Amino acid sequence: MFPVEKSIPVRTVYDDLTAIQSELDKCMHCGFCMAVCPVYKTTKTESGVARGKIGVAEAVMAGNLQIDDQDVVDMLFNCLVCKSCMQNCPTKVDFGRIILALRCAVVREKGLPWVKKAIFSTLEHQGVFDLGMKTGARLSGLLFRQAGQQAIAPRASLALLGKSAGFDQNRRLPALAKKPLRDRLPDVLPVENPVARVAFFTGCSFNYLYPEVGEDLVSVLQENNIAVVIPRDQGCCGVPVLVHGDIESIRRLGRKNIDAMDNSGVDYIVTGCGSCGGAWQHDYPEIFRQDPVYGPRAEFWRSRTYDISTLLTDVTGYRIPRGQVNAVLTYHDPCHLKKVMKVSREPRQILKNIPGVIFKEMARADACCGSGGSYVLTHFKTSVAIAERKINDVNHTDADTITTGCPACMMQLSDNVHRFGRRQKSGIIFLFLPNRTAKRKRRGYSNRLILPNAKVAATFTSLQRHWKEAKAF
Repeated sequence: MFPVEKSIPVRTVYDDLTAIQSELDKCMHCGFCMAVCPVYKTTKTESGVARGKIGVAEAVMAGNLQIDDQDVVDMLFNCLVCKSCMQNCPTKVDFGRIILALRCAVVREKGLPWVKKAIFSTLEHQGVFDLGMKTGARLSGLLFRQAGQQAIAPRASLALLGKSAGFDQNRRLPALAKKPLRDRLPDVLPVENPVARVAFFTGCSFNYLYPEVGEDLVSVLQENNIAVVIPRDQGCCGVPVLVHGDIESIRRLGRKNIDAMDNSGVDYIVTGCGSCGGAWQHDYPEIFRQDPVYGPRAEFWRSRTYDISTLLTDVTGYRIPRGQVNAVLTYHDPCHLKKVMKVSREPRQILKNIPGVIFKEMARADACCGSGGSYVLTHFKTSVAIAERKINDVNHTDADTITTGCPACMMQLSDNVHRFGRRQKSGIIFLFLPNRTAKRKRRGYSNRLILPNAKVAATFTSLQRHWKEAKAF
């Protein structure tokens, strides 16, 4: 399944904790990270912030603390890895590498918990994972009830058992797709005289949770005369396993993905998720840095991977639609999109170019929403407290719609606008291009994620339909 050239000696901070010492030495312990750390703002404890965790790392390196001490482990995993601290650090400490290196050290010492080991193992076997997700989609009715056309909420039995992880009856989640994105679309979607040929790295969220959004993304590319390839052999980007300290699994997933893209014959990789894009731009080049086989190939794709907004605004260009969206929008910066891929101007440029849109910048637009992948499950109360601050900032803009560029943030915002918002709509940036409202309503798209109590009208309307309906091309 994987290439034979895989037993290459490597030494990264994720393989050897001592390699992180130079990064630790940069920290002045000034505490600037406290001003932006979403966990510290909530818990008000030194152990919640980067400075406290760096102090623990120094104690571990000095032999004064054991990495497998349960209190140490709990503290190290109480971090969203949002990298907000890195934006505010005067000495540019790469805390993202530090915290992941520490977690990898924990896993080397203690091993992975059996639940994580089982889940991560299925991620490496795409067929098994795919079957599991499809089965889950069909059996989800046992634990969840329908809460809108594509939203589900826990049934009473799950709410009783899963309350500590936030599975109360107020929780709103996207339903697993019975037919994933990669089963809906052909391998190749050609256009006449393409300006570029790209591979769409779908990621797990677009494939299994938001396939309609993935279809929209593909349609936007096609409408801008970009040919799209969807490699069948791609899998999870591996970031979810890396943040849990499983360096070997992300290496295996990375090799598989690099092989898939090498065989696609495209000019660029395009993503719609900052974590997936960050894996290609930063994680793969780093973890394969000393690998003579995959290192050069990872480096090749580093500079050829774009978020779709950057591809359209800075690489291929895009045609501004003439249709109109009458909405007051605000935009939430996903952490990995802005702080890893450095993308923040581009989505705003697209939104502001939509005729009829009134754009309202929210305060602290790049503050973490509290999702953090599985953090919302393992630290639900802290996650919700962080999200409440975000939704309050949204409320102050008087925007009627929240946009973002990340499916995980989308999930978090949709859930918590339901708790703290003012009935705002929410959606991925690409869904808010011009449309003809009447036609949308006839097609029944306007409330595709509206929750039954009407506190959220989360719209995941098809960009393809918007784009075509606007007749802007």
